[in-house]
Amino acid sequence: MTPLKSEHEALGAKMVDFAGWFMPVEYFGMRAENLHVRSKVGLFDVSHMGEVRVRGAKSLETLQWLTTNDVSKLVNGAAQYSLLPNEQGGVVDDIIIYCIEQGRDYLVCVNASNADKDFAWMTANNRGAEIVNESAHWGQIAVQGPSGVELVARVFSDSKNKNAIKEIASFHFAPAEFQGALCYLARTGYTGEDGFEIFVPADKVVALWRALLEKGADLEAKPIGLGARDTLRTEMKYSLYGNEIDDTTNPFEAGLGWVVKLDAKDFIGKAKIAAVKAQGLKHKLVGFRMIDKGIARHHYRVVTIDNREIGKVTSGTVSPTSGETIGIAYIAADFAKVGQEIAIDIRGRAAKAVIVETPFIKKDSLKKKGS
Repeated sequence: MTPLKSEHEALGAKMVDFAGWFMPVEYFGMRAENLHVRSKVGLFDVSHMGEVRVRGAKSLETLQWLTTNDVSKLVNGAAQYSLLPNEQGGVVDDIIIYCIEQGRDYLVCVNASNADKDFAWMTANNRGAEIVNESAHWGQIAVQGPSGVELVARVFSDSKNKNAIKEIASFHFAPAEFQGALCYLARTGYTGEDGFEIFVPADKVVALWRALLEKGADLEAKPIGLGARDTLRTEMKYSLYGNEIDDTTNPFEAGLGWVVKLDAKDFIGKAKIAAVKAQGLKHKLVGFRMIDKGIARHHYRVVTIDNREIGKVTSGTVSPTSGETIGIAYIAADFAKVGQEIAIDIRGRAAKAVIVETPFIKKDSLKKKGS
């Protein structure tokens, strides 16, 4: 359980098991929570996420070997979305790397369900860095929404640095102090809205959570559950490990080729990943909108109008923002074109759908996941 368990229960959250953690799935309704983040500001407890510290003279060399993106491009205070590939060219996890000191000190944020696996993989393929699992040390709160930046600036700033916090660029971060403890304010997130993900020592998470709610009362800051977190990321077509990506996924088929730097360096599984690209992609990850009634669920078959299987659904939901029924799926490359009509096998019924452009939700405040 996270340090905020009692806070969630006191606020009336519906609690569920998630990747071995006891987490809030819903507070006041998933649809209402999704819309609240899109219009105001929401607080997410993401203390279940894992943090791995990579330090020392060999830290950059090690991360270059372990990841697909070019870590050498990171300067102090910059962050980078990336992948941990395996030897078969699949994905161990998708991660964000935060550069604390270029060439010497990096904090890697990994998915909750993969934290132990990732740490073991990184350690087994270490090239001389000091690799420490710091997950128990850190808590994490995501502050997302149009008023998210204002709220974080209120809690962490005085008259001298309020503007500096607001000026932290997307996929950058800065150290900050809360009740004498070192925190990191990262202009990253998983909703498509502006805001911060705050790394805070675990023993200060409760105090920070309460301060954010108190200082954000007039901004209508509210706690948000994992249910809305999932619909928010689906609206943006952000990948979820275990759905869109896993140990068998080729990054190019997943639409993540932009974080695979084949020409910049060598890394684990590079030849296998490159070979799939060179041979031509057999499947592509696409977004679709339902024409007929029904929600496409994870693992549902995607078929042609004449019932030939051409893919699998990875995620599906009713978009709280648009009201449309949307989904994400791997589709045979020949059919993976915007405007292509397909069908989803919903318990034996072929429900019509159409491939559409993504993200499903477009607005000025939405940020791309990664750089």
